[in-house]
Amino acid sequence: MAVVSWKEMFLLTGLVMGCYWNSLACGFVFDDVSAILDNKDLRPYTPLHNLFLNDFWGTPMAEATYILERSHKSYRPLTVLTFRLNYLFSELSAASYHLLNIVLHGVVCMLFLRVCRLFLDKTFSLLAALLFAVHPIHTEAVTGVVGRAELLSSIFLLAAFLAYTKSTSTDHSIVWPPIAVTVVLVAAATLCKEQGITVVGICCVYEVFVAQGFTLPMMLDTVRQVLQGKDGFPYAVLQTLLKLIVLVISTLLLVIVRVQVIQSQLPVFTRFDNPAAVSPTPSRQLTFNYLLPVNAWLLLNPSELCCDWTMGTIPLVESLLDLRNLATVAFYMSLCLLAHYSVFSRHSSAKTVIMALSLIVLPFIPASNLFFPVGFVIAERVLYVPSMGFCVLVAHGFKIVSHKEQLRKISWLMIGVLLTTHAVKTFNRNWDWESEYTLFTSALKVNKNNAKLWNNVGHALENQNNYAMALRYFLQATRVQPDDIGAHMNVGRTYKNLNRSREAEEAYLVAKSLMPQVIPGKKYATRVAPNHLNVYINLANLIRANDSRLEEADQLGELLLKMNKLTEARDAYLRALELDSSNADLWYNLAIVNIEMKDPSEALKNFNRALELNPRHKLALFNSALLMQESGEPKFWPEANRRFLIYVEEEPDDANGYFNLGMLAMDANENAAAEHWMRKAIGLQAGFRSALFNLALLYSQSKREVDALPVLDELLRHHPEHVKGLILKGDILMNHKKDTRGAKACFERILRMDPTNVQGKHNLCVVYFEERDLPRAEQCLEETLALAPNEEYVRRHLSIVRSKMAAMSAAGEPLSREGGGGGGGVSAKEEKLQAAEETTEEVAAGEEEGRGANADGKGAEDEKNVRKSSAEGLGGGGADQTEPLDSTQAGKRTKGKSTKEIKDIEEKRAAALKRLEEIERILSGD
Repeated sequence: MAVVSWKEMFLLTGLVMGCYWNSLACGFVFDDVSAILDNKDLRPYTPLHNLFLNDFWGTPMAEATYILERSHKSYRPLTVLTFRLNYLFSELSAASYHLLNIVLHGVVCMLFLRVCRLFLDKTFSLLAALLFAVHPIHTEAVTGVVGRAELLSSIFLLAAFLAYTKSTSTDHSIVWPPIAVTVVLVAAATLCKEQGITVVGICCVYEVFVAQGFTLPMMLDTVRQVLQGKDGFPYAVLQTLLKLIVLVISTLLLVIVRVQVIQSQLPVFTRFDNPAAVSPTPSRQLTFNYLLPVNAWLLLNPSELCCDWTMGTIPLVESLLDLRNLATVAFYMSLCLLAHYSVFSRHSSAKTVIMALSLIVLPFIPASNLFFPVGFVIAERVLYVPSMGFCVLVAHGFKIVSHKEQLRKISWLMIGVLLTTHAVKTFNRNWDWESEYTLFTSALKVNKNNAKLWNNVGHALENQNNYAMALRYFLQATRVQPDDIGAHMNVGRTYKNLNRSREAEEAYLVAKSLMPQVIPGKKYATRVAPNHLNVYINLANLIRANDSRLEEADQLGELLLKMNKLTEARDAYLRALELDSSNADLWYNLAIVNIEMKDPSEALKNFNRALELNPRHKLALFNSALLMQESGEPKFWPEANRRFLIYVEEEPDDANGYFNLGMLAMDANENAAAEHWMRKAIGLQAGFRSALFNLALLYSQSKREVDALPVLDELLRHHPEHVKGLILKGDILMNHKKDTRGAKACFERILRMDPTNVQGKHNLCVVYFEERDLPRAEQCLEETLALAPNEEYVRRHLSIVRSKMAAMSAAGEPLSREGGGGGGGVSAKEEKLQAAEETTEEVAAGEEEGRGANADGKGAEDEKNVRKSSAEGLGGGGADQTEPLDSTQAGKRTKGKSTKEIKDIEEKRAAALKRLEEIERILSGD
């Protein structure tokens, strides 16, 4: 960098900051959403090695590319690593990502200036660097966060080229260390973006035409002489060949590794991404060649820029008579003239031109569509490196013009105007990237033939709840591209949000009719994004509102669970997983079905698969931990505890997570931890029924009955009908506080709510015995025995009362005490009925009941938890936002349940099954 002065560095840095500082106010838009917001590879919990297994968007490279959209095979792990570093320092603060992009662009400008010094003098190399710094075509690469792939790749590309220029010593011998550094830098450039490998071709051009000074006639003459046997290869030529062979072999190795990474498959793109790619001959060839002058025009005149040039942006060139072919001919003629001049002339100007051409042509080849199709028609970001060659040509042309005395002043004026207008255009263009609405509306000013742009503006308006305006854009998208499934789904969803169900159903039916049929055994390319499958869910959700059309909805396969067809529901998920095995939510929902089919081992296996794909899948964490806890296997408890701890990190305000940590601690007899977690749950959710009851039970079992009473009072204040709370309170009052009056009030309250409650009835009988009202105790126990004739402890207690009554009658003592009530009761020598003899066992069953499940997430919170839906928290565009489902596991049956209680549980279970119909967003994705 010695040839670049500090003044020049400050000038370039200042110019870059001046043009791009307003990009710091921009958010994440367009592809940034998939690459940053939705990319799990950025999160610290994702293993680092996943970056080298997944593509740029976080999708496994091994994913199939047929039938459903999968990995685009964009392998850029070093770029994703920089995103991850951004996330480490600032998480999802967009400003930090944009700031790093600006810094990287400044680094590229300085490296480019250093490269220009090899072919241009000081003044005009600086001019080329200044033009590159302000060129508006770079806004997508610099202001769009995903453009970082271009910036990083360019840094390594230029560094590799500069390293290679040091590979020849002053005595013309080979210097190997710079070549080794070049190979390493080429690999790094390729790991940032695929086009980085093209620097090898630039190095070859430099070696032959600049370093060795060959022209094409000289090369042909040398080859002719060797073939004729007149002379051997000159030493300089042999050295050149050796260096080039090393470069080529290194490149081939990189290509082989790259092919292995993409599983020897090219990504599949369709006519929605790149219409010409699937067009017949000659339309395909004519269109792809016409795109070359279009790209050249964007460099020459970047006045109309667009973020998305896919779909119908550029109409196909379908005939040789199309006038646009003239632009193609003119482009190739200009290119040929420049190439002819550069390879036939030994003038220093020719060296500048050929290096400029190599920078323009070689890095653009991977995106040119000429050798293999890519996923776009035009992409401004891929012109980042080719624009370097363009800037060199402009600076070199300006040099030639400015040396003419009559044109010097006007040429300097023109270059000043060019730099100023480009800088202003770049600054203003940055504001277009402020939000998705501003970006896509600006794109529509340039391009009205792209349905995706109309859809994206509609999404932006939809996010603002402006459904009426969004509908206009979605409808226009269907007019521009009538066979776009996503556009019709967007129309249907918006009609539904506007409560226009009939129109919504019509739109969904159109989308459904456009869905291609899967042909077994046949591979073919079609655009079916994962969220397109939601058309079946959305249509079913409309139909299910009408019970008379239940069978029609069933034909769509989305109300199988509502009709309790668990086997069919399981099979439907398995079929979906054949198409999308990397979808964590599908594995989660399959696990829920396994639970309903009473197959917990298979459910746990599928929960684990979901967590392998997404270690922070909140619902899978919660419900798999709950399943392990409910298994009763202590070996599962540590892992269940770990998953609940991760869950509360993700959902720190969800009291259910802390409650279940408390229940796990109770299972492990870790009373201090159990108390801590229960208190945490109660602090987050006042009146948390299950937590209050189990905390009181914990205190009771720990001989801390005094602490249990205020907890029970709070429980009964929020839930006065809580039977087991009343039983536990009455038991403590009677056996530990000797407050038979208070205990009696608890048991009488139970019997007012449920006269057939055996526990309440029996414990009231014990109160009568404690009050020395033996006749009443006897009558009470007889009534209890009639309710529960098979309960041996009731029969035994009745026998004790009768024996006591007989003994007292024989002794002439009264069988009842005046006034009853009060504490005390019988003396220590007298035989007592143990109210807690069976009561404690029955109350403890409340802990077991506390592990059950709540059918609707409300009310009966004694049940330990509600299984949560995979639909909660899922995002993505294009899918209908249905209600979240709650799937539950029926509570364990506890001892002494009445027929009515059992029936109530079964009713709750049926209600839970009905809620399973709400399968929102089976497949996530944009």
